[in-house]
Amino acid sequence: MNVDVIRADYSNKAHEKDIQCLLDAYASDPMGGGKPLHHEVKKNIVRSLAALPHAFSVIAYVEGVAVGLVNCFEAFSTFSCKPLVNVHDVMVMADYRGHRISQKMLEKVEEIAISKGCCKITLEVLSNNEAAKSSYRHFGFSSYELDPAAGHALFWQRPVAGTGRSATDKLQEPDK
Repeated sequence: MNVDVIRADYSNKAHEKDIQCLLDAYASDPMGGGKPLHHEVKKNIVRSLAALPHAFSVIAYVEGVAVGLVNCFEAFSTFSCKPLVNVHDVMVMADYRGHRISQKMLEKVEEIAISKGCCKITLEVLSNNEAAKSSYRHFGFSSYELDPAAGHALFWQRPVAGTGRSATDKLQEPDK
């Protein structure tokens, strides 16, 4: 299987469509919440990503078909005083899983991180997503801890008031 992995160009209409479709498929998957993206999110996601100077996406193609997506954001490590890359979304279409596509996309992310002088790559993963955890371990990721006695880091969230979001909803329907 020939896999081509590219850094997405947010101004490229084909890449825009691929990101929209892949992210919608991810959101619809049980590991992405099990609900498709709200139509406004799907319509605006690429434009919104393009407006963020530290956002980038990687797309995997097999025979010209978009089959995988990684969305990333550059952040900053205060302890290292260097930038880092946070992997926010990783998805591979179900029919293409098990072919090291996520590994190839993470290799591209690492290449970009190195070019930006980043000190590390971070990500979050659902505790019961064993396939993803295995893939990430294979790539060299491990749970984050400063001192084993203090335990490992947990990823928490709290919706911001007034955003139309709750902890369990993707986006509330707009008033009609």
